[in-house]
Amino acid sequence: MRICDLKPINTKKIDSLQKYKKLDGVIKDSRYFRIQKLATLHMQFLLYNSISYLFEFAFPLVKLISPKMKLFVEGRIRVKESLKQIDFKSDEWIWFHCASLGEYEQAVPVIEKLKQQYKITVSFFSPSGYEQKKNHHLIDFAFYLPIDTPKNAQFIVQHIQPKAALFIKYEFWRNYFSQLNKDNIPIYMVSAAFRPNQSLFKWYGGFLKRTLNFVSHFFVQNEISAQLLKQQGFTNITISGDTRFDRVHRQLSMDNQLDFIANFKKDRLAIILGSTWPDCETVFIDTINNSKDNVCFIIAPHEIKSEKINALVSKLTVPTSVYSKGIDNTNKVLIVDTIGFLTKIYSYADIAYIGGAVGTTGLHNILEAAVFGMPIITGNNTTKFPEAQELEAKGGLIKVSDSTSFQITIDELINNLEKRKSISIITSDFADNNIGATTLILEKVLP
Repeated sequence: MRICDLKPINTKKIDSLQKYKKLDGVIKDSRYFRIQKLATLHMQFLLYNSISYLFEFAFPLVKLISPKMKLFVEGRIRVKESLKQIDFKSDEWIWFHCASLGEYEQAVPVIEKLKQQYKITVSFFSPSGYEQKKNHHLIDFAFYLPIDTPKNAQFIVQHIQPKAALFIKYEFWRNYFSQLNKDNIPIYMVSAAFRPNQSLFKWYGGFLKRTLNFVSHFFVQNEISAQLLKQQGFTNITISGDTRFDRVHRQLSMDNQLDFIANFKKDRLAIILGSTWPDCETVFIDTINNSKDNVCFIIAPHEIKSEKINALVSKLTVPTSVYSKGIDNTNKVLIVDTIGFLTKIYSYADIAYIGGAVGTTGLHNILEAAVFGMPIITGNNTTKFPEAQELEAKGGLIKVSDSTSFQITIDELINNLEKRKSISIITSDFADNNIGATTLILEKVLP
């Protein structure tokens, strides 16, 4: 064959062939990664369920850890028998799930409205929520949420068959969400708050992200939470805010008179230390022991066991009264060792310290104090509490890290009346300007 007889090479065909091979490789690679991803999710799901079953199997040992864990276990052992005693078929029910007491407070404004049309059942994860609220007048039936296994989820959901399920703030339970979805029961996340460092936004968080796919609508507290969800492809989002603003705002119209607090305070400047823990005491004890005559301190500890109260009293070198043992109104300190008064006590505060953020127990409700308008002081660990971060950014909340910074902050607030007044206006306005979440939620839950 002569060279001149050779046909020119069709470069277009070669290019097409190469593109096809590249495309075929991409398709194969994408299929491989998709299969790998599904396999990883499946393994995570199997691991999750295995751990859940093992934990439930270990209940006899778990309840020996502490009195609180004993309540945690025994409450769950009895729950199925308790559920069988309730007639869920004669009425329409709404199911709320709350991790603990704080989440229940977020649920209350919505419960109050929905209770006008439905029966209300509330599940709790923690004994601190269930034991305090199991007989609350808004709840028709309260129970401990059984461990999140497929079998437990099927029993609970199919037995209650709620009209809707509302999970509060952080509660994402894979098997319960899946079962609710199978039974065509809408799931609403109420006062949800998301952070960039949460595991569901990490590379290993695919399993948790899949759980969010079952949610019918997210009612989030802030723009950051909404943006994080949008980045994951979710559009069923409403920035409703925090329902606790609605709850605490109503406190202003209630009778907050407590004669024993008024008589103890008299004309002194009152510093309220609410929901405190032993690690908080390392921050404020020195300031109390060295305080001026025109200042009184009212302490409402989170735990009111006698040994905890006695330990607190032993650290104080100034005259101190304990509510249960009688009050001397000339004393410097009053320790309120009972529950149910704190919200009203805040109405007497000139300055408030809210416990839980010195250690890792979790910051307690700052809004109960903020609604009455006063400077708020907390520890440093407020990352998981968007309301605290927002109030700090506005200048209404001051964080302290130790006894020295607490002393400096208190001295400045005591001696600078104008600063105290200006901060009080900030906190009061913060509480007033964030109401309305309940209305936004009900518009979608009950269209």
